[in-house]
Amino acid sequence: MADPILRLSGVSLSLMGNAGRVDILHDITLSVAAGETLGMVGPSGSGKSSLLMLMGGLEQASAGRIEAVGQDLTAMDEDRLARFRRDNMGVVFQSFHLIPTMTALENVATPLELAGVRDAFARAEAELEAVGLGHRTGHYPGQMSGGEQQRVALARASAPRPKILLADEPTGNLDETNGAAIVDLLFGLRDRHGATLILVTHSTELASRCDRVVRLRDGRIEAPVARAAE
Repeated sequence: MADPILRLSGVSLSLMGNAGRVDILHDITLSVAAGETLGMVGPSGSGKSSLLMLMGGLEQASAGRIEAVGQDLTAMDEDRLARFRRDNMGVVFQSFHLIPTMTALENVATPLELAGVRDAFARAEAELEAVGLGHRTGHYPGQMSGGEQQRVALARASAPRPKILLADEPTGNLDETNGAAIVDLLFGLRDRHGATLILVTHSTELASRCDRVVRLRDGRIEAPVARAAE
């Protein structure tokens, strides 16, 4: 693979719990090409979400090296990681993580303002239009359905034009109809902006839409990385 946008080498993760150390991920080595879509599947507790958190610099690896966009995440402190995520990554969670006292437009525009984007509100409005919420820009999260809130979260993640888009069970809190719509929007935004998409999901059908699929079990990659069509 030429010039991967994301590279993990011998990555492990252990956390301290009430009963002592818990080993979550073991010696993960994986590369992701720029513009690729990668699905990560596996049973609950297999380490999928933890691996995504490491990729996004939201958790520090216990061992190994993680490079993203040519930079070593494992060498960064929290402030540098926060700036790196702001400039290079978008993250969509199962829970929407919207600020309840801000409108949809403000939820999308505020991170852009903090990043110094001059046309923050115009860009935020365009992103909300792109996810079908141009008529809901002035509404607060509590006035919107779960599907609409996740659309706002998608718009917020994609508005900074991230090089890497991470999605952790983005349909987990939605019914089948809303979930399918969110998936279509997610892939549409990825195509629109050319981002690399890494998607954690329990759905093999959803994972099959990705270029490749990684299956995890007990904190390890269970089998060689396969093309989704295989």
